[in-house]
Amino acid sequence: MFLDMASKPEHRPLQEPAFLVLSALAQGPAHGYGISKDVEESSEGRVTLRAGTLYGAIDRLVAAGLVEVDHEEVVDSRLRRYYRLTVAGGARLDAEARRAEAQARQALDRLAARRASRPGRAVAGGLGEVPA
Repeated sequence: MFLDMASKPEHRPLQEPAFLVLSALAQGPAHGYGISKDVEESSEGRVTLRAGTLYGAIDRLVAAGLVEVDHEEVVDSRLRRYYRLTVAGGARLDAEARRAEAQARQALDRLAARRASRPGRAVAGGLGEVPA
């Protein structure tokens, strides 16, 4: 039976929360709150991960072998678990970032070509001038 490559989890684009969690962990081990704050800062406030979304994403990433527990510590009588990227997680983040970069580059190239074919007219969609 033929299986579409996109049907395999490792070939599907990451959901944005998972991508942002991996990106946060690319800096080094972090606990849940630290990951959440990094995601909020790196997305310029556009993405805020609530606890359920954050830990759901972390659990899926751990199950996929992309993230693992680095260590645990008790702070103010509460357990704080730190997570880190695995080698596979770093490779997946790299591949996903390159895929997104290529898609963004293609979109910008297309917009530039469209703009060049219509001198003096703004790009539709309210984007205005798009750098070449």
